[in-house]
Amino acid sequence: MERPRMYKLLGADGKIYESVTPGKYGGNGKLKIYGRLDCPSALSTIRRFPGSYEKSRVFFADEKTALAAGFRPCGNCLRDKYREYMADPAAYKAKFGVE
Repeated sequence: MERPRMYKLLGADGKIYESVTPGKYGGNGKLKIYGRLDCPSALSTIRRFPGSYEKSRVFFADEKTALAAGFRPCGNCLRDKYREYMADPAAYKAKFGVE
């Protein structure tokens, strides 16, 4: 029997774990930003700087986990969420039960 493909995701505690389910969001570990997997900004950076961006790339199962890990929404691909977050980060996190 073939082993299912495993994906490395970042947990709320900041530690990597393996999952059979791929992440829903991608992020930049250095900048502490998360966004859609098809984010134009992230894809452009990956194309322009092959190999370097991938070193700080992380993935999240969901938005709550990304917020709990200390990341904020991307201002490009998650513009409305970014604006809401920037207006009041604590209130935005509270929507997801994150302190």
